[in-house]
Amino acid sequence: MATIVPPPSKRQKIAATEKAEREAEESRIPNGLGSIRIQFVDQGTGNAAGPSVAIDVQQATVKNLENLLNTLQAKDPSERTPYRFFFNASKTQAENDTTSILDIDRDIYSSILKPGLRTVEDNIVLQYAPQAVFRVRPVSRCSASISGHGESILAATFSPATSSLLATGSGDNTARIWDCDTGTPKHTLKGHTSWVLVVSFSPDGKILATGSMDNSVRLWDVKTGEALGGPLKGHTKWITSLSWEPYHQQAQGKPRLASASKDATVRIWDVPLRRVEQTLSGHKGSITCVRWGGINRIYTASQDKTIKVWNAKTWTCLHTLTAHAHWVNHLALSTDFVLRTAYHDHSLKLQDTASTEAKVAQAKQRFESAARVNGKITERLISASDDNTIFLWDPSSFDPNSNATPKPVARLLGHQKQVNHVSFSPDGHYIASASFDNSVKLWNAIDGKFITTLRGHVGAVYMCCWSADSRLLVSASKDTTVKVWDVRTQKLKEDLPGHKDEVFAVDWSADGAAVGSGGKDKVVKIWKN
Repeated sequence: MATIVPPPSKRQKIAATEKAEREAEESRIPNGLGSIRIQFVDQGTGNAAGPSVAIDVQQATVKNLENLLNTLQAKDPSERTPYRFFFNASKTQAENDTTSILDIDRDIYSSILKPGLRTVEDNIVLQYAPQAVFRVRPVSRCSASISGHGESILAATFSPATSSLLATGSGDNTARIWDCDTGTPKHTLKGHTSWVLVVSFSPDGKILATGSMDNSVRLWDVKTGEALGGPLKGHTKWITSLSWEPYHQQAQGKPRLASASKDATVRIWDVPLRRVEQTLSGHKGSITCVRWGGINRIYTASQDKTIKVWNAKTWTCLHTLTAHAHWVNHLALSTDFVLRTAYHDHSLKLQDTASTEAKVAQAKQRFESAARVNGKITERLISASDDNTIFLWDPSSFDPNSNATPKPVARLLGHQKQVNHVSFSPDGHYIASASFDNSVKLWNAIDGKFITTLRGHVGAVYMCCWSADSRLLVSASKDTTVKVWDVRTQKLKEDLPGHKDEVFAVDWSADGAAVGSGGKDKVVKIWKN
């Protein structure tokens, strides 16, 4: 029986009216402030977009700044690009220097002039970054509820090539590939002898890798569902994480796969030859996560409280990061989205008939565009731990010739319990973290500053995933619900009940068309708008 929310009382109505009036007054820009000079600088390349221009303070809203920048770039009205603006607020004190990157969310006055960060007489430098041109519509309904697995669904991921294919791994010892357009099973992948803990599509979407508690990795042809040979054996304990070599770094026709295990090692597999190319050992506890970066680095997190950075060419350990005080549960890279999707792009989808060279060029261009900050290619790293903290790292700043332990960019504090999952938004501007304290938190991905807490779940939040345009976030929880959050308003956008038990896994397709979820009720649900 549905619970009907009672109408607001007279006191609540008065309080809401007063709050709205107060917010309107705070947002009002005073008259007579004159004009300011603004210099626009590309955040990716560091290049200025024309000369500095004068604009009236009252007119310096984000919308008007966007129109002004498009005009400076001589863009046709039909080709205008939406932008986000940032301000580098450096504050020098006697004791320390701190740098903060402010996101201009409304206007120049409320973000910069009112707090006293600059005066009207100053020349204000604004960094700009293009927003996704397309908008992902929030999913709002369950388009399919598909049974088939005999035990809990432990992992779920969409193909990078299409939202039509979703792969899941289950406690029934099988992985399955589902047709999301028709809501039917496509392939049942049998071969593992214990729980399938992790599933991962290759960047071109043609191979599915599965890792199991039977200590083996298996490879499957996505199109036919057939096993590509026997199991990849070598690990002596469970497979906990898988990561494919980035498409733009693969030798033609020779993809490689990294598998992390509870046996404290990472193995690099030559997929065509089906053999171990290298074993990375050095951790003293179970490895919980492995990430293969786009600049020849592999990152591993372990229950020994450390994170290791490996050279993907020489296989040597370059750095050991020791900031955490407990198990490190999860890692994420600022380039995860483009590494996952390779050459697949919503605006320029290369056909499978395109040449390998064209695909590699497209994948490399997309990676470099996503990783370039102030003209420099850089990948940022975040780590989540059982010590309730998150650390933001810039591995490109680590000194390879120094014996000193690398320092993090920021320590992200606020969660009251273990942080289970972290992820960067596809545009690299936000970090989302999911915790056992029933909350999702948002952080600034440049400096790690706290933005807001998204509250609504009444159980532990197991994971969260971003929409391709970075405007929406979906979370899966122990409270049996999937929730969609609006990043701009920082509020709940859609509440998606329907699962009958805990939701362990959720993923948003790369094209934004669908969300897939699964959990303890053994049912796969496909959510669409």
